[in-house]
Amino acid sequence: MAPEERNPRRWWILGVLCFSLLLIVVDNTIVNVALPTLQRELQATTNELQWIVDSYILVFAGLLLTGGTLGDKFGRKGALSLGLAIMGGASALSAMADSAGQLIATRAVMGIGAALVMPATLSILTNVFTDPTERGRAIAVWAGTAGMAVAIGPVTGGWLLEHFWWGSVFFVNLPVVIVAMLAGARLIPTSRDPHNPRLDVVGAALSVMALVTLVWAIIEAPDRGWLSGATLGAFAVAAALLVAFLWWERRVDEPMLDIALFRNARFSAASLTITLIFFAMFGSFFLMTQYLQFVMGYTALEAGLRTTPMAVVMMVIAPSSARLVERFGTKGVVTTGMAVAGLGLVLTSLLTPDSTYLNVLVTMAVMSAGMALTMAPATESIMGSLPPSEAGVGSAVNDTTREVGGALGVAVLGSVMSSVYADRLPTGVVDAARESIGAAMVIAGQVGEVPGQELASAASHAFVDGIGVALLIAAGVAVLGAVVAWFALPARAHDFVEDDDVGAVDVEPVLT
Repeated sequence: MAPEERNPRRWWILGVLCFSLLLIVVDNTIVNVALPTLQRELQATTNELQWIVDSYILVFAGLLLTGGTLGDKFGRKGALSLGLAIMGGASALSAMADSAGQLIATRAVMGIGAALVMPATLSILTNVFTDPTERGRAIAVWAGTAGMAVAIGPVTGGWLLEHFWWGSVFFVNLPVVIVAMLAGARLIPTSRDPHNPRLDVVGAALSVMALVTLVWAIIEAPDRGWLSGATLGAFAVAAALLVAFLWWERRVDEPMLDIALFRNARFSAASLTITLIFFAMFGSFFLMTQYLQFVMGYTALEAGLRTTPMAVVMMVIAPSSARLVERFGTKGVVTTGMAVAGLGLVLTSLLTPDSTYLNVLVTMAVMSAGMALTMAPATESIMGSLPPSEAGVGSAVNDTTREVGGALGVAVLGSVMSSVYADRLPTGVVDAARESIGAAMVIAGQVGEVPGQELASAASHAFVDGIGVALLIAAGVAVLGAVVAWFALPARAHDFVEDDDVGAVDVEPVLT
């Protein structure tokens, strides 16, 4: 597209989209620091606390594909505005909830809004930034914002809880929603799929049921047991529903998700890479936040502040990754990023109870740098391999892989850590202390004197051993991602080309 045809307000539009994205990703993490307060104020059980967090993730991940499709059909600007309105209303209701059950329900409604907002941000970006080079840089800023938001949540939540009541972690969403809606109404152009395909109701229903069942199984597996009947049954149902979804999408004339897209090496390899890097990122951040609090003794706010440098690393490196891709190619940058992330995870696994914050800072900075190098080029590979008319579905695939990968990372690495922690505690330790390091530290404080100190030391060492094993698994996943990127991603990617006479032409390599 000629320069004069580019939207003159495109960089302002990017600011609105990133502001909206910040809201969605922060809400994934901000509530975590409020859990002890919620347990006290709402008399929530441990299971209810888990579902206060997970009800948002479950609905969000389950509806992403449907949300992206609705945006393509009825308009992305409208989907963004509706999603923001739902987020704002549900946030206000969450802040006023007077029981754990009400909060779980309102958090689920927030997930509906998030599933409309997140695909819309990336699909609007793709349609506004028509120049491939500029689009790559814009997506790098978008990805950097997502990475930064992971660390902003705990810091913001910790500060709010020190100065206000627990509902403030939800009320803080309202000014963000208002600003984003007003700015979006003025700046963002309307776009939709010009082909106006029929809504694939069966495909949408199958995708929602399959993803919700899969994410539920991932979330519940650590508590119920990975080999329990309920877990295996849920995974079996999810697999059956996914097979039915794929069968239906191949059969229907106007599918919600064109399965042929996955024959494109750029699209499929990038999707898998995104899944693997978010598995490592969410799982490792989940573990390290606990390490900073339970082992190093920081408060929630102090721990959140000490994750800020990792957010800064992502914020600086992710936008720079676009220029590195221009020089070295997608394959080289993504492979290098996954390898660096793997190295950072290995270094982080070597931390001990006596490590200093400087040790933590260096290892997590290396890990964050690798993740920042990976996210933007992989995301751009997904979006660049699709025509702009299908940007909503492409964005939804990208977002779904992020959420499923992140949920799987927290569940698997958390489960591994818990198992190793319980096994490494000395015999004779009370069962309650084996449930979690938090419980062990409470018991140690109650016992006091030398026995309490010995229990606290034993729990810290066992916990760090568990983190070490889990992070080595995460490192292996990152190395697997590097291998996938090296063998499957094209060295120099070319965009999906639209030809007015013959239609769309896919110039990417195809898997055989």
